[in-house]
Amino acid sequence: MNEPIKLHSKIIDVQFGENVKIVEPLNLYGCSIGNNCFVGPFVEIQKEVVIGSNTKVQSHTFICELVTIGKECFIGHGVMFINDLFEDGKPANGNKSKWKHTSIGNNVSIGSNATILPVNICDNVVIGAGSVVTKDILEQGVYVGNPARKIKKTGSQL
Repeated sequence: MNEPIKLHSKIIDVQFGENVKIVEPLNLYGCSIGNNCFVGPFVEIQKEVVIGSNTKVQSHTFICELVTIGKECFIGHGVMFINDLFEDGKPANGNKSKWKHTSIGNNVSIGSNATILPVNICDNVVIGAGSVVTKDILEQGVYVGNPARKIKKTGSQL
């Protein structure tokens, strides 16, 4: 009988701000997490990700390389960020030149089980649970569905 290779969750080379709370198990490596952030269990945040102060990342979320998240954000349970669009009909297999960036503004709330493709999302946006964001969001408001569409205008405060 063959024994499997056992890998363990780790925290490696992370820049933490003040008063950060994390719940293990999780994988954090090569990323930067701002002041007063919370990161729930079963989260993976990959290298070169930047998360702004006062942001909460709930359990089972995956934040891949090339993602920047602003301040005062809420990332719900099971949110998936994507940086590889399979432009050749298959995964880029580590060819970073084919990966794309994602930028999330300040005061953005992303509901549980949303999928965020490589896009730019402006400040003061709500993304509904289960939504799939496929295009840049340049106006504040509430967006839902697959693909996510604006259903409500909002003021500067959400």
